[in-house]
Amino acid sequence: MKTYLLIIIGLFANTSQAQTDSVALREIQEFQQELNEEYRTPKTSPLDSLTALHFTGHDFFPVDLSYRVTAILTVTGATPFFKMKTSSQKFADYRVYGMLAFSLKGKLFEVPVYQSQRLLGVEKYKDYLFFPFTDLTNGTLTYTAGRYISLSIPKDGNTLTIDFNQAYNPFCAYADGYSCPIVPAENHMDVEVLAGVKYQAKK
Repeated sequence: MKTYLLIIIGLFANTSQAQTDSVALREIQEFQQELNEEYRTPKTSPLDSLTALHFTGHDFFPVDLSYRVTAILTVTGATPFFKMKTSSQKFADYRVYGMLAFSLKGKLFEVPVYQSQRLLGVEKYKDYLFFPFTDLTNGTLTYTAGRYISLSIPKDGNTLTIDFNQAYNPFCAYADGYSCPIVPAENHMDVEVLAGVKYQAKK
């Protein structure tokens, strides 16, 4: 009987994991499609209209679900807003919303996640969290200044999913004239993140 129960539990676990992976793959595919569509559409693209017209899609790393991790969110409370440096002379108002603790490729990380003061006043983005990061691929396989991931405040509990397959570049990687937040030093990750959008410098 015990052996039978172990088999049933194992089958359930495998089925549950397969369903979870299926959902993850669908979300990543949707992210890639939406990002490509954003860059193809002149109204939303950082590219000039001619470049956007001929844009065929981003170069993504192969999807790797080992870069999709569960993080524990520790909310820091009502921390004050500060002036985050950007790629221009302007500053962006952000505050540390909390700390994200997670394991990636055998390493433990605890890094800040931020909340935008400007977006707090927009109903659609009131739960938006900004997660910028740099890693060991910057300047070779990915954009030198780092990448971003969009997250949301958990509706229940204190965990959320960070999917590095959904990491994207700031607009500044593709065009001048934008004020892109510069990744704080606290958000550097001493690991290669071979997931999300790649980048090849303009020649």
